[in-house]
Amino acid sequence: MQARFLRIAELLEGFGPQQVGMPHVRPLEGKLWEMRMQGRAGIARGVYAAVQGRTLIVLHVFVKKTQTTPRAAIETARTRLEAMR
Repeated sequence: MQARFLRIAELLEGFGPQQVGMPHVRPLEGKLWEMRMQGRAGIARGVYAAVQGRTLIVLHVFVKKTQTTPRAAIETARTRLEAMR
């Protein structure tokens, strides 16, 4: 799972968040985006946001157990983003 996370991070760094799309990343809501990782251990997601130009900050990473992204995970990421401002 960590290797997949690093691979997606490299794609984002090399091409930018607007050029990397499904199945690697997708927009959630507002400034929040979701990194999508899948492996033998299950499905994981990382919620990140772009701040100050070309800086991406991963706000929350979790193992996904339901079909939709849990509201609590989105709220955790949003709270952490607001705390940074």
